[in-house]
Amino acid sequence: MAFIKSLDRLLRKGFENKIFKNKTFNIIILSILFFVTIFFSLYSTASPKKYNLKVGQVSPSDIRAPIDIEDKEATAKEIEKAIRYIEPKQEVDPTIQINIKSRIGIFFKKIYEIQAIPDATKNNFDQIVEFLNQYNSFDLSESDLATLIDSNEEVIRNFEAYTYEFIDQIMIKGIKKEELDNTKEKIEEYFMELEGISERLKTIGIKIVNNSIKENTSLDEKLTQQRINDAIERVDKVFIKQGQIIVNEGEVITEKHHRLLVDGGLINQENKRDFKPFLGVVVIILLIELIMFAYIYLFNPRLINKASNLYLIILVFLISFLMSKPLNSISSYLIPISSSSMLIGILINPTVAIVLNIFLAVLITLSTNSNLIIFIILLIGGTVGAISTSNTHQRSNIIISGLIVSLTNLILIVGLGLINGFGAKDIILNGFYGILNGVFCAIFTIGSLPLWEYIFNIVTPIKLLELSNPNHPILKRLLLEAPGTYHHSIIVGNLSESAAQAIGCNSLLARVGSYYHDIGKLKRPYFFKENQLTSDNPHDKISAHLSSNIIRSHIQDGLDLAVEHKIPRDIMDIIEQHHGDTLVKYFYHKAIKESDESKPTTTKDFKYKGPKPKSKEAAIVMIADSVEAAVRTLTEPTKEKFEDLVQKIIEGKLDEGQLQNCDLTFKDLEIIRKTFVNILLGIFHERIEYPEISKEELGVSN
Repeated sequence: MAFIKSLDRLLRKGFENKIFKNKTFNIIILSILFFVTIFFSLYSTASPKKYNLKVGQVSPSDIRAPIDIEDKEATAKEIEKAIRYIEPKQEVDPTIQINIKSRIGIFFKKIYEIQAIPDATKNNFDQIVEFLNQYNSFDLSESDLATLIDSNEEVIRNFEAYTYEFIDQIMIKGIKKEELDNTKEKIEEYFMELEGISERLKTIGIKIVNNSIKENTSLDEKLTQQRINDAIERVDKVFIKQGQIIVNEGEVITEKHHRLLVDGGLINQENKRDFKPFLGVVVIILLIELIMFAYIYLFNPRLINKASNLYLIILVFLISFLMSKPLNSISSYLIPISSSSMLIGILINPTVAIVLNIFLAVLITLSTNSNLIIFIILLIGGTVGAISTSNTHQRSNIIISGLIVSLTNLILIVGLGLINGFGAKDIILNGFYGILNGVFCAIFTIGSLPLWEYIFNIVTPIKLLELSNPNHPILKRLLLEAPGTYHHSIIVGNLSESAAQAIGCNSLLARVGSYYHDIGKLKRPYFFKENQLTSDNPHDKISAHLSSNIIRSHIQDGLDLAVEHKIPRDIMDIIEQHHGDTLVKYFYHKAIKESDESKPTTTKDFKYKGPKPKSKEAAIVMIADSVEAAVRTLTEPTKEKFEDLVQKIIEGKLDEGQLQNCDLTFKDLEIIRKTFVNILLGIFHERIEYPEISKEELGVSN
């Protein structure tokens, strides 16, 4: 029993040691612990057992791939096959088509000019032929030229349009050198199918087009190479999968075997130690460690300032990480990453849990050589675990969170299994492991949560609800021994909870802190007005200085009682700070009246020792405590009186500087004021005065 008590004191006081209060020391210790633990696990995975084997030797055992190893020879064959099916990309030169149409256009323009001259062909046909031959690059005969000149202009214009249309159809797609003859045959077919044009003109059209068109494409080397590169990228690399046997025991090592063993890092080359895995692991761990601490430092600086929170986060993180390898040997779907996110979400913050879960998923995936499917399940499962435990107020809710994680795992396993073509047997087995994972995480979280709360003195919503139970020994004593203080604390709790909820801080902490803020009055309950059942006031029989000491001592008495009953630090802070360093005004003024000139009265002897409230919750309890005490002095409470009283108390706390160390804004204070007034109106609402009924009237009514 003595050993257990000694261990309890050690655990309680360990983080109060001056060494552990040193921020730099804590970060160094945690960084080393994190690095060493992760390093040995990752390095054992990244640097597997090596063999001294050469081509022609016999394998001493079955050698399996430690990672997915690319079979470069098989991949190269697949690439060659893909390249053979690539058609070179041809580039079309549009200027060739434009020039051809331009030359044809000039030719027809000259035809139209000659047709415009009356009887031109009758008198000067030879000269006309000689003139047209300057533009006749189509091998047209004199008869062909005569046919064109003698034809109707409208017919020729339609004929010209057909010529352009066929050239566009043929050349816009590009004509390769080897396709030219085949294209000319198509031109003949096109013209012969035309209607409304004489056979003679069709023949002329064939001559014009076929003597004009020519190759207009060239190899586009850039695009062709791009096609080849795209084809290479589309080729799936051939891998020897992790765990697959590279070479069997007793099998002769071939060049291919040896190359695969080298690529897998399984061969000792020239008996030299390979430092690449070592450096790679160091770089990865240092980077992740740096990002983690940077995130905490930038976005959750309060965690840095409280050593116990940092140690808690790292220990939970590392325990989940170390549990992953043994469970991975059974099934990767059993890795309990959600337990860490659930614990950190409950004990610290769901947002912190989600971010740390990302890093934990990465490290576990690397440590266990898991694939992308496992990484996705770890990432999403852990995130769901953190989200589902936010605002958890009962331990039974953790079971529900575990079932939600199980359902999430099952959906992911089925969905990813169908995408990747897994068989029904594998999907069912993996789904079972996924469900078991969520259940295990819930059990582990529930089982270990009290231990984390106890060791690190963490206040969780679950712990706060346990403390708010009226059957708690302190609250039970308060009800029996100091009923006035108990009633006062309940009303302060109602005021504080509503105000805290209105401004978005921890309303449950504010309520429970209110229940315990005056527990120090249990030592001398009848020295406090609310517990005096008669008009006899013990302060009338003692000096003002002694009265002040008794009143002020209820803070330290409360702290001593809280330590005795292992009340969490956050509640103790409210006990310690709810009066700040305010002045016990009544006894101070009484002391002034009692004092003489030889012994002047100073405010130092009548002020609480503080400190001033450092959190919003403690500040709210301070204001609520003063408001509740002041309201009891009102004889005829009204809304206007409540508003004036609450406003006066808040302004008084501001003027005294009691709220300077907390984060309350003027907007928060205005919300708190309105909330207090509404609650007080509900508590002290106007009663209906019921008329007295005589026995005779009562008898008539019956």
